[in-house]
Parts: sequence; structure tokens; C-alpha cells
Amino acid sequence: MQIKTDFPYRIREIENTWIPLADGTRLAARIWLPENAEQNPVPALLEYLPYRKSDGTAVRDALRHPYFAGHGYASIRVDMRGSGDSDGILYDEYLKQEQDDALEVLAWIAEQPWCTGSVGIFGKSWGGFNALQIAARRPPPLKAVIAMHFTDDRYNDDVHYMGGCLLTSQMLAWAAIMFAANAAPPDPRFVGERWREMWLERMEKTPPYIQTWLSHQRKDAYWKHGSVSEDYRAIEIPVYAVGGWADAYNNSIPRLLAGLSGPRKGIIGPWSHNFPETGVPGPAIGFLQESLRWWDHWLKGVDTGIMAEPMLRCWMLEAVRPSPFYAERPGRWIAELAWPSPNIHEQTYFFNSDGTLGFDKLSQRTTTLSILGQQNHGLEGGEWGGLGYPGEPAGDQRAADGQSLSFTSAPLAEPIEILGYPEVDLALASDQPLALVSVRLSDVAPDGASTLVSWGLLNLTHRDNHETPMPLEPDRRYDVTVRLNVKAYQLPAGHRWRVSVSPTNFRHAWPSPQPVTLQLFTGKGCRLRLPVRQPQEADAALRSFLPPEVSPPLPIETLRTELRKQFVQRDIVNGMTEMVLDGDNGRIRFTDTGMITEDTGHETLTIHDGDPLSIVNQVQRTLRYEREDWRIRIDTDSKLTADADNFHVTCLLEGYENETRVFAKTWDFTIPRDLI
Repeated sequence: MQIKTDFPYRIREIENTWIPLADGTRLAARIWLPENAEQNPVPALLEYLPYRKSDGTAVRDALRHPYFAGHGYASIRVDMRGSGDSDGILYDEYLKQEQDDALEVLAWIAEQPWCTGSVGIFGKSWGGFNALQIAARRPPPLKAVIAMHFTDDRYNDDVHYMGGCLLTSQMLAWAAIMFAANAAPPDPRFVGERWREMWLERMEKTPPYIQTWLSHQRKDAYWKHGSVSEDYRAIEIPVYAVGGWADAYNNSIPRLLAGLSGPRKGIIGPWSHNFPETGVPGPAIGFLQESLRWWDHWLKGVDTGIMAEPMLRCWMLEAVRPSPFYAERPGRWIAELAWPSPNIHEQTYFFNSDGTLGFDKLSQRTTTLSILGQQNHGLEGGEWGGLGYPGEPAGDQRAADGQSLSFTSAPLAEPIEILGYPEVDLALASDQPLALVSVRLSDVAPDGASTLVSWGLLNLTHRDNHETPMPLEPDRRYDVTVRLNVKAYQLPAGHRWRVSVSPTNFRHAWPSPQPVTLQLFTGKGCRLRLPVRQPQEADAALRSFLPPEVSPPLPIETLRTELRKQFVQRDIVNGMTEMVLDGDNGRIRFTDTGMITEDTGHETLTIHDGDPLSIVNQVQRTLRYEREDWRIRIDTDSKLTADADNFHVTCLLEGYENETRVFAKTWDFTIPRDLI
């Protein structure tokens, strides 16, 4: 990564300014401008987030916002209502209020003397979500979007539910992160003595988001709001969609490319949940330069050639051994001129009663295989979406394969490449009215190592749709399809495909209320359908991405380094399994402002053999903000359990000023299980 300092434009920074809204609320903004922008107005770029511009995202902001300003753009980072230094309360994710505020922000930006009136919006994760949601509102100043690591479907492809299953690995964990973050105070440097009043109001009024999320266990109007897949036609401006194979937000990219009618491009690299120019696993690319090509084309009218290039570029992953960390993922860039692609055809493998995957139609004789789900199955599932830290990739799948009904192909005579969504059709029955199915696709090396390629979940009460689930009739046969996560992957000659099926997935899916025995009826009703891509000669001639370059980093002093630990404890006598995730984001000091921050978390997930109702998920978090004699600490403790009929949640929030507790509140609520 190259640190770039010789920009075409000299830069000036406005550390904080206020954007007034019609209801009297003020939003805090940080702005980087070309020095002469008032005399020679420039297009503007907006990033709109709830993550504290002055310290929360300050380190990453310093790498890209000055870069854009140095290349002739006004680059603006705004704290959303109720976050950072802005007024108000942030009651939930992606509310209409959030979008309404953004429309006012865009109008304000377009009217500034340093702006030409043309604005682009970019963002990662929350910022990618709302970039598309705001684009669907069609504000006149907004001309183009870059959305990174986002979803177009808030119910199926976000941190709450997957295939109608409650995401154990994310639901409480993400709610706990926001529970603590929403309780953080504004910076007294900007709001003065109002900081204490604002802080206490935030702690008192901001609800634990999990209460609302658990109250909507099926795909209803709550989730459809903010899901741009409900009406792709609403987005008319150009969209650049970005993802990474080590992240969870990729399924939306092919859907978006197929669903939008306006100019669009997509890229999926090897990266986790980070920006492509700092992407891990590598190789990282010069995405800031790529972004400028996009912005220059749509905001400055410069023919950069970007729209003459293929619609979709992907990193075709090559086989690797299971590992707790990948600094780089071997592979190569491929491209498709359009999506859906004419270069992809379906290849089908049938499940055989002897545990093999085969092409032979003689193997379609139906045989019944059964499995009683093991409650701690899926420990090796890896993070749902990672940041490129050790311990995030899925481990060797052999133990999990042995706890499943697994079907393995013969070794391949020649390599094969897939690009798209693998799908698994299952003819099955359950002995319980409420059940789920977890499906994994793995790459089995000649020595037996099993590397996870893709996976999917389906709550079987959602077998027809996610809006009107229905209980199963025990022991009745049903035909269902489980769509796995989109993937580009090359399986080498000598390796084998393996599909593994289980009614449990401890790491990712909240278990059914009773132990489930699942039956599979092998033969023509159970099959793997792979999206096989034919290699294209044009891939070798693709334009290479430039090497990464960024602005100089923000000056910080590391007072305590980051440390992350993940481990599993197994009590064999009592049949208890506990997964522990400890995350310490370190302690840093911003040398330009004197602010010191730290963020630590401790999560446990426990279950007892044979008892799905014994599962307990608990997350504790601590945030600290300090400067001279000003010291703030926020402690939270969130816990999720369930009985056969209800979910039970307890959330505790405590606020400390100079080690004196000034606030404490506990939320206890019970929410009925809705066929989960």
C-alpha cells in the first residue's frame, strides 16, 4: 500500500460543522475540500454513518476522504441523527427518518458555494445500505452511488435472519454492539456543556434494537422497508456494487446487477468486511483510483473508459487448506460482460444412499437416511462476516461432516470452476413440526482435509415463503431447495465435492425447540446443482487494477494493541459445549485531539447435548472515552435465551463518569417464538 501525498489539489479540512434540519435538529459533519473550492466549485461525495466521525471512523476516514478532496471533490462525513456529535436519538436501523434526514443533507451540500450541485454517495456496510436506500428516494442532487458490503434484502441477507432461521452468530452480537455504541456521549469539544444532557438522554431513550428485530420473525413490512430488492426500478442512477468473498454481503451483488436497469457495475474480491484498498485477505487493489474513475465519469463528465469494461469482475478463488487466517487468497480475476451470464451452465450431482454424489441416473433409486441433529454441530463454521482477523475463516469441516449426512463425489479428473449460487434440492421429512436444515458445500482434498466453500440455512416452516410460514406435518415428505451463498471457486483435479446436511448449526442457527430427526430420501429428489462457468480467454486480457494507494494515516498512539481470542470448552461429563469470543480493539490515543478510546467485548454461546432449550447467548461490552480529566465508561450486558414458546432477553446498561455510576437501566422482555 502506497501513502500518497502529491495530490493535484491542496486540501483544507473543516473538523466540525453543523447541518441544520427542518425540525431544528443539527447533524455534525466533517468536511475535506480542495483549498480553492469556493472559487472553483467541485462535485461532492457523502458518507453518512452512525459510527462517530471524530473518533469511531476517524482512522479509516483519514485514508480516503482527503484522497478524494485532493483529487477535486468535496468529501463529507456526516454523523446520523442520534450518533456521534449529532442531535437526537437513533431508534433503529434504516428508519424512514434516517432517509428523510439524508435528503435534507444532500440538499444542503448541493447549495454550498463549494459544490457544483452534483453529489455522489458511498459507504460500506450501513453506509452501503443507506446509499442504495437514499438512491431509491431519487433526490435531485444525487447522481451516482458506490455501495460496499451491503444487502438489498434486509430479511434474508443481513445480521438478523437467514433462510428464516435466527442468526445465532449475529442477532445478539450485533444488537449488543449497537446497544453500547448508541450510549456513547458526544464530544464536549463540539457540543460544549450539552454533552452530559445529550449523553443521559441517549442512554435513557435509545432502545435495545433486538427487541424490535425479534418482534419481526418473518418477512413483513418492517423488513421490506429499506430492502431495495422490493423495487429495483426505484433506483435510476448509476450504481457500483462491491463485495468480498471473506465477507457475508455478496448475495446482493448478482441480484442487483440483474435487477437494476440503469448503469451498473459489480466487483467481488477476496476481501473480508473492509475496503478493497486495505482488503484482507489480499490481494488488495487500488480502489480509490477505481472510485475516481467512477466519480469522474458520472460527476465530472470525464470519459474514463470505466463503462466500456465488463459489468462484473470477480476473484476466482483457488483451493486452499483450512486455516484460521489467510493473508492472501490465491486466484485470478475473471469478468462477465453481463449478468446473468451466458457462460454459466448447471451441473447436477445426485445424492446416493452410499454417501456418494454421482451423475448416474441409475443412482436415483430412493433410500431413506436419518440423522438426529447434534446440538453442538457447526462449531467450525467460522464467522458469518469477518474483518480479516485470525480465527474468522471456517476451520476443517471433517468433524462437522461426520456429524451430518454427507455425500462426496469421486475425485475430479479435471478442474472445474463455479460462479453463482449453488443450490441443493432435498426430499426430506422431520419428526417435529418445527425444524431447520443446514447445508454446507466443501472441497475435500486428496488427504481428506475439508474446506468450506459455501453454505445455507432454511427454516423448514418457511419452505414455501418467508411471509406465511407453516408448521411441518411430522414424517411427511417435503421437497425443498436450499440456495447457498454465492461463490466463485475453482475445484482442482483430484479434489472432491462434499455436501453435508444437518438439522442443527450451533454457530449460526438458533436451534429448533425440540431435538429433530431429519430423514433424507436419496435419489432424484436430493441433488446438488452447481453453477459451472466455462473459462474465458478474455479473462487473461483484463485491465489490471492499480496498486493500492491512500492518504497519510491519522496520527495515533497505540496504548494497548488489539487482541482477539476464540476458543471452545467442552465439559464431557455434563455434555456442555461453550464457545467463547473475546475481542479487544485496543486502546488508542488521537494525538491531534487527545481523545483516548477503547472497546472490548466478551461473548459466550453455550448448549447442552440433547437439549436445544439450554442454549444461552450472552454478550458483554465496555466502551471508554477519555481526555484529560474527562473519563466516560459504558458497560452493557445482553443475554438471549428461549423456552419452547418464547424468547427471553435481558439488557443492562450502565454509564460511568469519572468512575462514578451516573446511569443504570435494565430491559427485560419476552417475545413469542414465531415458528422458529
